[in-house]
Amino acid sequence: MKTSTSPTGAIALTTMLAPIAWGTTYWVVTELLPADRPLLVAATRVVPAGLLLVAIGLATSGWRPRGREWRHVALLSLANFGVFFPLLIAATYRVPGGVIASFAGLQPLLVLLGAWLMAGWRPRGRDVAVGVSAAVGVLLVVGLPGGSLDPLGLVLALAANVSFAAGVVLTKHLPVPPDRIAHTGWQLVLSGLLIVPLAVVVEGIPSGVSGSNLLGAAYLGIVATGAAGVLWFNGVQRLPVAAPPLLGLASAVTGVIVGWVVLGQGLSLVQSAGFLLTLAAIGYGALLSDRRTAPAIDRPPERHLRERDGSTSARRSAARLTA
Repeated sequence: MKTSTSPTGAIALTTMLAPIAWGTTYWVVTELLPADRPLLVAATRVVPAGLLLVAIGLATSGWRPRGREWRHVALLSLANFGVFFPLLIAATYRVPGGVIASFAGLQPLLVLLGAWLMAGWRPRGRDVAVGVSAAVGVLLVVGLPGGSLDPLGLVLALAANVSFAAGVVLTKHLPVPPDRIAHTGWQLVLSGLLIVPLAVVVEGIPSGVSGSNLLGAAYLGIVATGAAGVLWFNGVQRLPVAAPPLLGLASAVTGVIVGWVVLGQGLSLVQSAGFLLTLAAIGYGALLSDRRTAPAIDRPPERHLRERDGSTSARRSAARLTA
């Protein structure tokens, strides 16, 4: 009897490299990049990486968006970068970083909610329970902030995470691009058309840059945005929809490890419990990467497909969503 090995375990690991890179960005921004220039940081993340990926895509496959593909890429660029980055950056000015991380812990639940609203999928109770546990785990790690919080900052933080969750659902829902590298590059370039003018108007043109600024910008653009984006979108497209947001919790875990190793920060008993709970949620997400354990949310019932569209094209679209 021939035994087949699912390749999705490797996809889960490579997908998790993206949030691991994201987890290092706070240290890079604070140590290597200019202070109080968040929109400039966002622009340096999306534009150089986008141009590089587009150039690689044109050289290898020649693919670029055509016709309806432009609308798809534009929609994804807004959700994944163009709206997400400015909202997130604006929130960081108004609420503590721990609050931002707490909202990021809601990603698994937000993605399940978005998949339900967009496609009528009903997530299993187990998936919802793990999502709640993940949110609690991240909250225990970052702790509850003291004092009053800026209501607008809370709204911005929530809106940023809603935007990112919408990007996950849309990436899963829209047609698979023929060239993932070029597709990610075009998303970044289009988002730059929004972020760069905003940075110039709000923050102005920088007066000068240092070597450390260039090093930090290169890391954020090439590694933490360009390469991480390609790996992330590949995983979102190929894994069950509930898996990537759980794997994305590796960003919070990485941030804790960086703070522990580089900055000498420690963990209390409560934070350690939250850390372990978050790791358990990530492990569950990795198990979901195997098709044999894929949750019902990724398998729309035939009745739903017939009601939505009885055509062959609709069935093919549904097959894409379950991949």
